[in-house]
Amino acid sequence: MNNLRNTIKAIDSFTLRMGSAIAWLLVLLVFTQGLVVLLRYGFGWGSIALQESVTYLHAVCFMLGAAFTLHVDRHVRVDVLYRSMSAKQQAIINAVGSVLFLLPVCVFMLWTSYDYVIQAWVIKERSADSGGLPIVYLLKTLIPLLAVSLLIQACAEIGRSILILSDQTISTHHD
Repeated sequence: MNNLRNTIKAIDSFTLRMGSAIAWLLVLLVFTQGLVVLLRYGFGWGSIALQESVTYLHAVCFMLGAAFTLHVDRHVRVDVLYRSMSAKQQAIINAVGSVLFLLPVCVFMLWTSYDYVIQAWVIKERSADSGGLPIVYLLKTLIPLLAVSLLIQACAEIGRSILILSDQTISTHHD
């Protein structure tokens, strides 16, 4: 069980570092969006690349922040019954939900995005808009990265549930 505990801690540590980096990207996102508005309405100047960078930053924050959201238990769930359950009952729900739903969805995303992302890289896909960012292939790469990061964090959550169910102590989500 020590190996499992150490693996969970390593995954959680990585996920927390990613969440921290994404938090800083959110600051950049807000600044960039403000700049777009200021330049357009204050100076009558617009930039498609700058506008697209807001979309790209949003995608990075959302897609790479999903594993962090799962780790800190802020993902969407129907909590009507869950919050009144014991820790072991919650662990069962978390494990079953991860195994039956989250893991298959992650594998499906990896499977279905493979050709889509590879093709974007092969042609070095660019923005369809003149003056847009020439890195659409990097944006599309976020899809398998989302799936992999969620898959890895889901394994940590399943491991955490196993420890709880076997009466092993495990640190909280927020360490």
